[in-house]
Amino acid sequence: MSDCKKTLPMMLLGPMIRRAEPHQVCIQLVTSCATQVTFSVSGYDVHSEQTTLELGKYCYLHTVIVTPLQGDFIADQALGYGVYFDEKAQRLDEFCYGGLSSPQFIIPKQLSKVLHGSCRNPHHSSKDSLVMADTQLEGFRQQGQSGPSLLLMSGDQIYADDVAGAMLLAIHQLIDKLGLYKETLNSLGPLEEIQEQLFNREHLLPKTPWQACSKRSLRYWTKTDDAHFTSMHACNHLMHFEEFIAYYLLAFSPVVWTLIEADKIRYKAQDNAKRQKFYDEWLVLQEFITGLPNTQRLFANISTLMMFDDHDVTDDWNLTAQWEQAIASNSVSSRIIHNGLLSYWLFQGLGNDAMVHSKTLLAPFEASLVEGQWLFSTLDKELQRFGRWHFCLDTFPKVVVLDTRTHRWRNEQNFAEPSGLMDWEMLMGLQETLVNHEAVILVSPPPVFGVKSIEAIQAAFNMCGQPLMVDVENWMAHEGSAKKLLDIFKRADTPKETIILSGDVHYSFCFSVQSRFGRHHNRIWQLTASGIKNEFPKKLIACLDKLDSIFYGPWSPLNFFTKRWQMEVNKHPLEGATNKQPYLVSNSAISLIRLEQGKLAQYELWHGDGSISEFSLELE
Repeated sequence: MSDCKKTLPMMLLGPMIRRAEPHQVCIQLVTSCATQVTFSVSGYDVHSEQTTLELGKYCYLHTVIVTPLQGDFIADQALGYGVYFDEKAQRLDEFCYGGLSSPQFIIPKQLSKVLHGSCRNPHHSSKDSLVMADTQLEGFRQQGQSGPSLLLMSGDQIYADDVAGAMLLAIHQLIDKLGLYKETLNSLGPLEEIQEQLFNREHLLPKTPWQACSKRSLRYWTKTDDAHFTSMHACNHLMHFEEFIAYYLLAFSPVVWTLIEADKIRYKAQDNAKRQKFYDEWLVLQEFITGLPNTQRLFANISTLMMFDDHDVTDDWNLTAQWEQAIASNSVSSRIIHNGLLSYWLFQGLGNDAMVHSKTLLAPFEASLVEGQWLFSTLDKELQRFGRWHFCLDTFPKVVVLDTRTHRWRNEQNFAEPSGLMDWEMLMGLQETLVNHEAVILVSPPPVFGVKSIEAIQAAFNMCGQPLMVDVENWMAHEGSAKKLLDIFKRADTPKETIILSGDVHYSFCFSVQSRFGRHHNRIWQLTASGIKNEFPKKLIACLDKLDSIFYGPWSPLNFFTKRWQMEVNKHPLEGATNKQPYLVSNSAISLIRLEQGKLAQYELWHGDGSISEFSLELE
């Protein structure tokens, strides 16, 4: 093990309460030294089982499973806890809510309040809604109320393909400060060379020469190389494994930012437009950093489960089979994708299932560190074979979290067409998971029931051979997966109350759905909250909102041309909205879902600017 560096803070990230169940609690944290980590829980004798992964000379990721020695933890009540390094108690004042002597977690069992959100881009100009969530949770705890017991994050917890220039410089400072281990054959040079890469990294990403494109492709005739990575913001795309590690730390921890020398966050090139963009983003990032103590405290006090969407790895990840082919054909492209997925496994996946299935990657990961460098050739094969990113939580209602990225239903006739979000085998597994439950919370990163006018626009772009331009990633874009999913919802043995939580789209809405010709009366809620720190252009979403009401109103014949015409979809406006508008809300937010006996009772948006909106659950 490496020696400690006394100038570094001991705890770099966390503690983060991850999967919490009556028989065990999974907690993650990062330290700058190798240490024995144990926990105490108020009122219980517990055992701590620690798994430590060395990510750098001064960076250790700990995943700790805490189990009671007798019986189970009591559910749905706040439990205080303490942290010990080598049996020495740590001060946790910054993690405690006012008036409390320790941070607390709740074992969710009978769900009554759940937080949900997605899409957190550090340099987006909107406010970070996790700060609002922390403030609200503090209010609940100070009033002696347990408040929300579970936070579900449904994608884009990081934006690996859309990194601010200032963030990229901070990432490379942190790599050096913590001595993060680098990949073999790493072409990264000193910080001066990173300056040259700022806003130019899309030129370093692999491309397919235009000669290799199909003659049916527009790029063949325009003689334009076909980029493997299709993000519109790839100018500072993360590439190397240590960059992903540093980004996760900077996105979730205020402590590591104290190691960053702000006077070295400068743009040295002469391009005035890029210089202005650099400092505009840096200004927003500084505000983001001021809110990180709140987000750190939030994660220390509520069980948090996370699922990836595309930006956790890269935009349009596995959107079409053709996209997948381009990535697989190039070792550099594949390496970048694997780096994103591997970092997700470390900081999100291990805690989602408390290492029940995800632990299978531990041994090959540890074996990949050879003389202080990462050699991932063997691990990559294991990573590709691993298929258990999805998970469930045994609560009431049952929580079912879908992987809509790595089990795609590819279009075999045309690889350029959008793939279905889940293949037949996974959909059959979902069917078995849903049957014979009274109520279920289903987490699908993209909405199942989206906005019809927007889906129509996406379909038009797809017909023109441009599915990547408008992210044609909706459930209805693939005939097979759409039909199978709707058939599942119409079954007589599926839940009477299904609450679908989704993100991805950067706006929020509330739809209720019932089958027109179903065999039993069930109710489906589509609750979309996006983004935590991101927004859709407000004028454009207002226009699309009105178009949807005009062209796809309750009596519009266009409804019969949609794939879900057998499902009656009702849109719910905000409480107090004039003229029943708007249905679509573009204002950074995290949502609070209140449940009564497993049924939806209230749906609120807690906005980053401190305001609160509520959707009316009554039909018009």
